[in-house]
This record gives sequence, C-alpha cells and structure tokens, in this order.
Amino acid sequence: MPRLSIDTPYLAEQLRALLSIPSPTGYTDTIVRHVSLELERLGLKVELTRRGAIVAVRQGSRRASSRAIVSHVDTLGAQVKAIKANGRLELVPIGTWSARFAEGARTTIFSEKGAYRGTILPLKASGHTYNEEIDTLPIGWDHVELRIDAMARSRAEVDRLGIEIGDIVAIDPQPEFLENGFIVSRHLDNKAGVAITLAAIQALEREGAVTPVDTHWLFTIAEEVGVGAASILEPDVASMVAIDNGTSAPGQNSSEFGVTIAMADQTGPFDYHLTKKLVRLCKDEDIRYQKDIFRYYRSDSASAIEAGHDVRTALVTFGVDASHGWERIHMHALRSVAELVTAYAISPVEIERDLEAHAGLKGFTRQPLAEAAQALVDVSVEEPHDETP
Repeated sequence: MPRLSIDTPYLAEQLRALLSIPSPTGYTDTIVRHVSLELERLGLKVELTRRGAIVAVRQGSRRASSRAIVSHVDTLGAQVKAIKANGRLELVPIGTWSARFAEGARTTIFSEKGAYRGTILPLKASGHTYNEEIDTLPIGWDHVELRIDAMARSRAEVDRLGIEIGDIVAIDPQPEFLENGFIVSRHLDNKAGVAITLAAIQALEREGAVTPVDTHWLFTIAEEVGVGAASILEPDVASMVAIDNGTSAPGQNSSEFGVTIAMADQTGPFDYHLTKKLVRLCKDEDIRYQKDIFRYYRSDSASAIEAGHDVRTALVTFGVDASHGWERIHMHALRSVAELVTAYAISPVEIERDLEAHAGLKGFTRQPLAEAAQALVDVSVEEPHDETP
C-alpha cells in the first residue's frame, strides 16, 4: 500500500482545537481528555497512566516487536514564584524558554478560586515613566512580572483572589492560520505533532490499513521538562518514532516544508537502521525530506533511552521557525510528516531479530560500509612491505 492521503482540513481542525486548550506541563488533564475522546472517536481503545500519559494501541498482524509513535501534549508555561508587595507576580518558566518571548504575553493564571487573566511585562514597562531605561533593562525572568487583570495592588489583595505560589500560568497561543499555508502560534511545539498523529491515525482508519505489527500511539505529558516517554513504553515495543519540531534557523538544515529527519540531538545519534528506513520511505513515496542535527535539543526518544528502554529510536520533525518563541510552520511540513508516519506504520518489519529482547548473533543487523572499511584495513595490514632500498 503506498503512502496514504492526509485529510489536511481535519489536521488543521485538530490543531486549532488543541491550541485552544491550555496545557503547560503540570496542567494537562483537559487536553488529555480531549485527545483521548478523539482517539476513541477514531475507533481506538485508550488507556491512561496514573498521571495521564495516553496509550492507544492499533492492532496489527502480530503483537511482538511492536512499533510506537510518540508526541507530547504539554507545552511551555510558567509558575508563580513569589507575590510582590505591589501585587505583581514573580514567575519561573516551565520548560526552557527565554523571558524575551514572555514580555507582552497574555496569560491565564489558574488558582484554587478561579482563573484570572494577566500580562507579562518588563519591570520597567512605561516609556513615559522610564524613558530610555525600558531599552536598557536586562532580559531574564528576574526582570519581568505578571500584572493581574483584577484588583491586585498588594499581597493582601492577591491573597483574597486565591492566587498562591506555585500556581500554573498558561501562555496564550495567539494562533493565525493563513491562506498561504503558514501557521503562526505559540505552542506549535508540540500541538502540531499531536495533530499530525491524529491525522495519520484518521488516514489509517479511513483506509482500513493493515499493519504488520501493533502500533502504540503514545502521547506524553511532561516532555518539556525532560520526562517524556521515560515510563510509558511497553516491553513489546521494539522501535519508537518521535514526532516533534525541527529548528529552522541559520546554521540548521531544517525546513518549514517537507519532513526534517533528525540524525542526532544533544544525546547522540538516533538509531542507524530505523533512521535509514525512514529516509528510504521518503524516497520511495516521493515525500520531500531533509536531514538535520540538533545540538541543543532533546525529545521523547532521549528520555526513553535514558530511562533504560532498549528500543530503536528516531525523530521526525516539522520545521519550526523561532522555536520556543513566536513559532511558525507550514501545512506542507505537517502533511508530509503525517504521510511518512502512515508509510512507516504499514511498512514491513525488516529486523526480525527484534522479536526477542535478547538473542544471539544470528540475524543481527549489519552496517556494510563499516565492514568494508574494516576489510580494507585488514588488507593493508596483511600486505607485505617492500624493504628494498
């Protein structure tokens, strides 16, 4: 079966819905419910871990050496670090992002007594008061504060609102879907990845596609703080492909068009054989692609390996301009990644030895170029040396 057609209006519809649900790490229950209900509507049985990570298994021809496709529903955000004497809130970030992109953000503060709106501002926000000092203020979380849109002029008034240290702050995404295919929004990392996953599942279900092994569709809830897929994998899973954002920026090879296949991130190279297969699928199915290496980046794959899971891992991405800031993507990349995911899901199993967690050398993978290089070394060592002057 060739690559499947992706319903891009459905993909866009899901992305809009996901962006409308606040889900900073630690505050993901609502989006977990949304994704779970959509998975059930598509015909999959859903199970949740204690904290809310989602596992939905689509049955294949066999259970052993299953495949996993993982994306994460959590986003960047902030928490209340302190309540200041003037009623403003000091913040700490959830996830790794610069206060440069927090300045001016509209927010929602979730407290025990209700949700409040607010704006993150630099400490010196009024040009009429501070003149040129607004341009010389350093950038950092110590130099911004959250102004609450309520009667909050002192600690006592903030206390009456029920806002406390540790309360979660969600950052408005402010999405724009342009007619030329560009999408501009915060939190495209990784709500676009979740929308891609749902669109791939929808295509597989619509076509009644048969897969050679079970496919575990995973949605994690704490990737932005480094936890990711650390504890969600079942022992039957032999390979896992993560869907996340690629970093389109000077010095990178990622693109907002086509699939960007990550060859390595800061934790090291991805699995040689799985990555090679994904590249081959792009070539065979005429899916535009490029390769890249990310130096300051980790994903669900990294957390799974670091947790001790013996699985082959790969990372496929949609190029994001200004990642973890004012993000922009193009629908071409989202559709292309979804096409690759469907092609991978229905592709035959090539490494049968992965049926067993532990096995002998028989059937073990080969890296032919490395073996050829070793043969050349062996020949050069064995050749006699002519010592005739």
